[in-house]
Amino acid sequence: MGIRAVVVDIGGVLERVEPPEALAATWQRRLGLDPAELRAALGRVDPDGVIGTGGLAEAEYQRRYADALGLTPAQSAQFMRDMWDWYCGELDTELTGYLASLRPRYLTAILSNSADGARREEQARYGFADLVDTIIYSHEVGLAKPDPRVFALTCERLRVAADEAVFLDDVPAFVAAARAFGMHAVRHESTPASIAAIDALLAG
Repeated sequence: MGIRAVVVDIGGVLERVEPPEALAATWQRRLGLDPAELRAALGRVDPDGVIGTGGLAEAEYQRRYADALGLTPAQSAQFMRDMWDWYCGELDTELTGYLASLRPRYLTAILSNSADGARREEQARYGFADLVDTIIYSHEVGLAKPDPRVFALTCERLRVAADEAVFLDDVPAFVAAARAFGMHAVRHESTPASIAAIDALLAG
């Protein structure tokens, strides 16, 4: 069979997101920390790297950020607002519109490495749940890219074989992992190029 599904990433793809250094620099200035102090503090928040697979609930990582940075309750609340504004970035309306236009001819999905709270924040801003057939957030399923099991889960939810799906992501390692799993994979570098590449794959 031909391609039946298109799967896309969020951060850096559907959302244009500033580098994490932009958020860090804002809080470095506010708190009067030097870069090394800030890096050391942030490194204490999730030393085992479990946020992305659901190992830390939002309330817990907010508390850890507050403890690591010495934030007051008001500062902690502002930090979280700033973090979610940074995390959600700016919607790529052209790419989002293209993805919406693929339905109902094709199944569509979002596959995102994420943190607890992402579904709430992104749905409130951009309504992603109304855009695609299913969303796989890494923190909800306990699996994150480039783990091949998360690609298997995505295909299972869409009820397609790996070679019946196209995957779009901006991270080369994730594109390579999807391709190794058997999916058609495109690296997102610009919206026009990504749309053209997906259209070419869909055309066979």
